[in-house]
Amino acid sequence: MSTLIYWFRNDLRLSDNPALSRACRDAEHLLPVYVHAADEPTAWGFSRVGAARRHFTAQALEDLDAQLRERGSRLLELVGDPVEVLGALAAELGCTRLISEEIPAPEEQAAVEALRAAGLTVETHWQSSLLHPGDLPFACAQLPENFSAFRNRIERAEVLPAAPLPAPASLPPLPEAVHDISSQRPAVEAWAADARSSFPFTQPAFHGGERAALAHVQRYFASDLPVHYKATRNGLSGTDYSSKFSPWLASGALSPRSIYDALCDHEQARGASDGSYWLWFELLWRDYFRFLHVQHGRRLYRSTGLARQAVRPPRHTAAAFARWCEGKTGEPLVDAGMRELAATGYLSNRLRQIVASYLIHDLQGDWRAGAAWFEAQLIDYDVCSNQGNWLYIAGRGTDPRGGRRFNPQKQAADYDGDGAFRRLWQAR
Repeated sequence: MSTLIYWFRNDLRLSDNPALSRACRDAEHLLPVYVHAADEPTAWGFSRVGAARRHFTAQALEDLDAQLRERGSRLLELVGDPVEVLGALAAELGCTRLISEEIPAPEEQAAVEALRAAGLTVETHWQSSLLHPGDLPFACAQLPENFSAFRNRIERAEVLPAAPLPAPASLPPLPEAVHDISSQRPAVEAWAADARSSFPFTQPAFHGGERAALAHVQRYFASDLPVHYKATRNGLSGTDYSSKFSPWLASGALSPRSIYDALCDHEQARGASDGSYWLWFELLWRDYFRFLHVQHGRRLYRSTGLARQAVRPPRHTAAAFARWCEGKTGEPLVDAGMRELAATGYLSNRLRQIVASYLIHDLQGDWRAGAAWFEAQLIDYDVCSNQGNWLYIAGRGTDPRGGRRFNPQKQAADYDGDGAFRRLWQAR
C-alpha cells in the first residue's frame, strides 16, 4: 500500500495547498506531520523561538489538527531535528516518500537535501508566493536588481496569480502503525495578554489558525479599510491601521492567493483604489524577497550580504545590543517600539524600519543580531522577508540607495506627533 508522509512546514492550512492536494491524490495512506525544532540558542545568546511565536504557532497547529480530524485524519506533532525525526518515522512506517512545500532559504533547503541523502524520496512544491516562479517573465536567476524594476516588469507583462485551490473534502486514512504514536509538543510558557497589542492573538478573532485567518480576510475586505490602506499603513498602534495578514501569512495559515482572490472581489464590488493597489504592491514585495532567495541563496546570509564593494564588518557590542532589545537605548520612540515587541510579539512595519535603522546606523550594531532578535520575537517571522528587510536597511541587499537610515526624532514628529504611542509604551 502507498504510504506517504506530508510534512507541514510554513503552510499550516488545508485550502490552497497544492502540495497537500498532490499528497491526497497519490497516497493510499497519508500521515500529516509537523516537526517542532528543538529549542536552541542563537549565536547571540538567546532562544531562537520566543514565547509569543510559540503560542501563535500552537494555535495554528490546534486549528490544523481540528480540521484534519473533521476529515478523518489528524496531525502528528514531533520534536527534534527534522532530518532525524522524519527519517526515523519513515523507517518505522516503512515509508519512502515524503511531500512538503518548497522553502528557498538555506537551512530549509539543507534539511530537504539531507533527507534525500538518507534515502527518502522528497517531493517539494512551491506554494508560498502570490506568483509562481514559472509564471514570471524572466528566470529567477535574472531577477531585476531592485523591487521597482521587478514590479514594473510584472505589471507590464500582466502576470497574475492562479486561483486558490479548495481544501480537500477528505484525506486518505492514516497508516495503521501510527495509532500507537503519540504527539510530542514543546513546553509553551505562560503568555500574559497585553491590552495594548495591535495584534491581540489571545482573542479568538486573531488566533493563529486558518479558520480565524479566512474569517479575518472576509471581515477586512467587507469593510472600508482596504480603500484607506495606503493612507493608514504607517500607523503605529491599533488593529485597523494595516491589514494584519502577516502573522497568518508567515505561518502559512493563509495563502497570498486567497488574499488576492478576496482583493479582486472587493475591487469588483467597490472599485479599485490607491489602498487596494497598495495591498497588491506589498504582496509583490513579499514575493520579491522569496525570488531573491532563489537567486542568491546563502549569499543573503553573509555578513556582507550582496554588497559589491568592500563594507565595514558588522560590529556587535553585547551591552548596546541588550539595551536595544530591552528598550533602554534612551531614544523614546525606539524604546517604545522595542517594549511593544517584547510584550506582544508584534510591531508595525514603520517601527520595524525605525528600530532596525537605529541598531544598524546609530548604535553601529550587527544587522544579523537584529535579524535574529526579530526571528525570536515576532509572531509573523518569515525567513525570506525578515532577511530581505534587514539587508535592505543595512544597505547589503537590493536597495539602490545603499541602505536606509531613519532619523528617530523626525520619525517621531511625522508618525507620533502627539506622543500617544510613546506614552502608551513608556516604561512601567
